Amino acid sequence: MSKQPYPPTPERYINLLTDFGFKRLFGTEPNKQLLMAFLNVILPAHHTIADLSYKNNENLGNTEIDRKAIFDLYCESQSGEKFIVELQKAKQNYFKDRSVYYATFPIQEQAEKGDWNYKLSAVYTIGILDFVFDDHKDDKTILHTVELKNQKCKVFYDKLKFIYIELPKFKKTLNQLESQFEKWLFVFKHLSELSDRPPILQESIFQQLFEVAEIAKFSAEEQVAYRSSLKYYWDLNNVVATSKQEGLEAGIEIGREEGREEGREEERALNLKRQRSFLLKLLSRKLGDLPDAVETRIDRLSLESLDGLSEMLFEFEEIEDLNRWFEQN
Repeated sequence: MSKQPYPPTPERYINLLTDFGFKRLFGTEPNKQLLMAFLNVILPAHHTIADLSYKNNENLGNTEIDRKAIFDLYCESQSGEKFIVELQKAKQNYFKDRSVYYATFPIQEQAEKGDWNYKLSAVYTIGILDFVFDDHKDDKTILHTVELKNQKCKVFYDKLKFIYIELPKFKKTLNQLESQFEKWLFVFKHLSELSDRPPILQESIFQQLFEVAEIAKFSAEEQVAYRSSLKYYWDLNNVVATSKQEGLEAGIEIGREEGREEGREEERALNLKRQRSFLLKLLSRKLGDLPDAVETRIDRLSLESLDGLSEMLFEFEEIEDLNRWFEQN
């Protein structure tokens, strides 16, 4: 009997902020009621979803030079609205630009051959964020809806919306939950910490979620896949936390020892070397054996670029995705 690469997890329910957990609960046909229930809590009433179907989450541009977009989830409602649903675990450079770019794919695919009157179905890009936008730090708002408005702040076009949820801002406990939206936020943040099904989450939709999320009911292969995804999630959080801490410590040290430029340069070089080595390990775990050219290109990255790469790790599905990141940066 082969030895499992990871020990059994002590948690009863999966972590929804892992790739495996998020896609298992929201990205499969048997569980689409979960995704519909969540989306209907945050969507305007006139776009309530009665049914949905999953579409190919890999989208190519209309020409050979257009880039590829890989969405976490891509689905279409029974009435034609398109939904891109993304779980974003760490900050990355130009995240807002990326959201707008992704929204162009479901818009372009609606083009019809021959005569066409340009009528479009609504497109929603929904981001569940495990971070807070830098320009939102003093704003307590958790749910942000962004749409095209004119100079008088009146909606110019209501078929393109960007909805962002900043999870770190949600601080309520079980006893403080007041709405269905707050219950979903609590589940996203704390599902893996629960050992039982709380009375306040007894609605049928959450009972279905608990059934699907119970780790003991996974197959052996699913258990291994989940543990791998969880380990990767921990590693990424460690990269981000370490990067922030080293940056803070470096700033303090520079302030205290302003005249020791040579020592600071050596410390920076050592930090760069450590971060490059750690990123290579994570990339190898995610993508498999890496070409020698990848290591060479990483050796040339600045500390700022390494931070950007660490924030993008979860987005890479294959070597080509990493190469595209190098081209853009």
